[in-house]
Amino acid sequence: MTLLQIMPVNAPETVQVRTDDVDVIHEELLRIGVRFSRWHAARRLPANADDSTIMNAYRSHIDHVSAEGGYRVVEIVRIPPAPADPPERTRPRCPTRDEVLLEHFHDEDLVRFVVAGAGCFYLRSACRVYAVLCTGGDLLSVPSRTVHWFDAGARPNYTAIRFFQEEDGCAARLVPDSASARFPSLDDLLGQS
Repeated sequence: MTLLQIMPVNAPETVQVRTDDVDVIHEELLRIGVRFSRWHAARRLPANADDSTIMNAYRSHIDHVSAEGGYRVVEIVRIPPAPADPPERTRPRCPTRDEVLLEHFHDEDLVRFVVAGAGCFYLRSACRVYAVLCTGGDLLSVPSRTVHWFDAGARPNYTAIRFFQEEDGCAARLVPDSASARFPSLDDLLGQS
């Protein structure tokens, strides 16, 4: 279930908006310059689809977004449930969960299409925090330098397509005195904590 919850920065316990209506989500996010839309795969994907299968299923969407935004780097990112004995990180450019739970920003737009699972993007804008819980089929495009953080939950299961203009496009700049710990987690928003 895609969800938007808006809270004041100085009062995270106060819910100003909570909706799963995609039209309302689209309109609320447009007010802060964030684009939200839904995509559909050209064909049904198996749960264990490899990167190539995913890219081919969404090729026309990927090509359109890449051309529109000048994105030269397109990649699949997966945050699977943590194994009992975690392997070494295979993608050094991908930050750890602890790193993305802190407020940060990027010098490039943040453009993500969620293929499967769920992840919550928390966007700080106009003295409010917009918690955007994205699920399979959601495309989110956030302007560069927007302060945000991300949570895939305590038991993550998230697959997304990421778009970058440059190889180091996901380099994050941390914001001092991050307020992220004061806001509900993805699991809290889903009532699973």
